[in-house]
Amino acid sequence: MSMASRQTIILHVGPLGLCGVDEAGRGPLAGPVTAAAVMLDPGRPIGGLRDSKKLSAAARERLAEAIREQAVAWCVAEASVAEIDQLNILHATMLAMQRAVAGLGRKPDEVWVDGNRCPNWAWRSQAVVKGDDKVAAIAAASILAKTARDQFMRQLHNDYPAYGFAQHMGYGTAAHLAALKTHGACPQHRRSFAPVKLVLDQAVLF
Repeated sequence: MSMASRQTIILHVGPLGLCGVDEAGRGPLAGPVTAAAVMLDPGRPIGGLRDSKKLSAAARERLAEAIREQAVAWCVAEASVAEIDQLNILHATMLAMQRAVAGLGRKPDEVWVDGNRCPNWAWRSQAVVKGDDKVAAIAAASILAKTARDQFMRQLHNDYPAYGFAQHMGYGTAAHLAALKTHGACPQHRRSFAPVKLVLDQAVLF
C-alpha cells in the first residue's frame, strides 16, 4: 500500500459540524499569510487528502477543486503584509484564521486548528499538532490555503518578475535574497522580517 493510501485511511473525518483550519505563508519574506477553513461532508469523502506540503502542485490543484465542489462550506482569508508588519506574524496568522472561520457562511460545531494554539474566538476549538496529516478537514484547509497563496504569488511575479516569486513563493532562498540586495524591497515584502529589514537598513547606510 502506498504512503498516500495509508495516509488517506488514517485521517480522522469527524462529524458533519467539524471545521478544520490551517494556514500557509508564515515563513516567507513577502506576501500575505493565508488561512482556510473547511467543513467537509462525511458522506462525500475526498480521497488523497493530506498535508499540502507533501503533495505535488498538480495534486494540490486537483484536490483543491474537489474540496471547493464537495465541502459543506469553505472560506479562504488572509492577513496583509501591512498587518503582518503591524501585528507580527503570529497575531496576523490568528487574524487570518478568524476571518476564514467567520467567512464560512454557517456556524461550525467545533473548530480544529493545525498547530499548538487557537485564536481567541467564540467557537469551541482545539489545537491539533500536525493536524494536517491527521484530520481530513485540516488537511483540506491546508490545501486550500496553500493553493490560494501560491496563486497570489504567481500573480505577484507578473508585477515584480525580478524577484522570482513564482519559483520560491516568497521564501528566503538564495536567489530571493540576492534579488533583494540588487533591487531592494517591493511593496509586498515584509519589512518587519530580519532579512528584509537588513537590506533596507543597508540601503539607508549606503
